[in-house]
Amino acid sequence: MQFGDISVTLENHVAIVEIQRPPYNFFDVALIEDLADAFEALDANPDCRALVLAAQGKAFCAGANFSSGPSVLEQSDGKGRNPLYVAAVRLFSNKKPVVGAIHGAAIGGGLGLALVPDFRVTCPEASFAANFSKLGFHPGFGLTHTLPAIIGQQKAALMFYTGRRIKGEQACDWGLADMLVSADQVRSEAIALAQEIAGNAPLAVMSVRATLRQGLTEMLQAVTDHEAREQDWQRLTEDFQEGVNSVAERRAGMFKGK
Repeated sequence: MQFGDISVTLENHVAIVEIQRPPYNFFDVALIEDLADAFEALDANPDCRALVLAAQGKAFCAGANFSSGPSVLEQSDGKGRNPLYVAAVRLFSNKKPVVGAIHGAAIGGGLGLALVPDFRVTCPEASFAANFSKLGFHPGFGLTHTLPAIIGQQKAALMFYTGRRIKGEQACDWGLADMLVSADQVRSEAIALAQEIAGNAPLAVMSVRATLRQGLTEMLQAVTDHEAREQDWQRLTEDFQEGVNSVAERRAGMFKGK
């Protein structure tokens, strides 16, 4: 099956959902909506018991492509909802377990996407960053809830405030990833974990997953609405324009606090 730039293959009850925008797999609203459509189709398919979220190319998802300027990020609609985050909440609302094969960089919104899976398999070469402060921009994609929930408030604050990159080994030490393997084994180990999950009673697995994630969709709806409102006013600041320019030009930002 193909959903835009998302391919889906299903074998032995495990679906491999692959992002196909190499080398960096930059996201936009269309990509996240296509991913949500794929997840919903697999939820409706009884032959699918677990998913692997993977990507082609060098990065898992390097976030938004700021070389085209700040307009790459969508603004909220007239009702205060950002269409990107509406699609993101749909992703988190899927019913079946997801294993992430994080073989390269997961940056900004790409980090948000990497936190959609229940588990993450990664490698020493991978990197994780919440670089929003370097953009003069509030975090989005539900990260202000999902990142602290996984690694704790203190470590999440460190990532948010500094924007620093965390490599694969440290990500595992912090609990941001669950397995550390060589780069050429990331996908195969993610599939093996998904197959182990898929070998169990599917109704029981989905039931306990729903219990563990109870209230998550509602929480993320509220969180992403808040994130979108913060982003909307910061989008108008000089610091945001400077942040976008500095990232696109690969230099340190010169921020003025206005």
